[in-house]
Amino acid sequence: MTRKLTRIVLASAALVVISVPAFAAGGSAGAPSWGPRFGVSVDPDQLVIGGQYSTGQIAPSISFVPNLELGFGDHQTDVAINLDGHYHFKLNDSDWAPYLGFGVCIDFVSFDRPAPAEDDSETNAGGQLILGSNVPLREGSKFFAELKLGLGDIPSLKVMAGWNFPL
Repeated sequence: MTRKLTRIVLASAALVVISVPAFAAGGSAGAPSWGPRFGVSVDPDQLVIGGQYSTGQIAPSISFVPNLELGFGDHQTDVAINLDGHYHFKLNDSDWAPYLGFGVCIDFVSFDRPAPAEDDSETNAGGQLILGSNVPLREGSKFFAELKLGLGDIPSLKVMAGWNFPL
């Protein structure tokens, strides 16, 4: 990844973190939690599984959600380390809690090549714009669903869902 792209990703992350509170009112990031995540990605077309940890509220309505995802398919295997930040909104008459976010992703890609060619790999980085929502379940956990729009040399789109269990 070039220095210019690195600067663009970092500047974009800072801009989103600074500007999101200006567009939102209220919200709650909740308590620390962990859980599985699963879904699909586009470009490459893959099945994605992984896990995450949510810090809970680190500032009013803001949570930090690092996660690890493994993508399988489209003649490659991806291991993505995501450092996501979410800004949570509060809806007045609903248990649903939508959020917007930005993430930085490091993607380790291993390509499957037919014999006699050797497998090769590369490391890519990029940013992700995130739109999601979670809803509490009866037993105290939360279900979530989110869209991640990839910026840079990472999957173009991910549609993910999962559960967060309180710690």
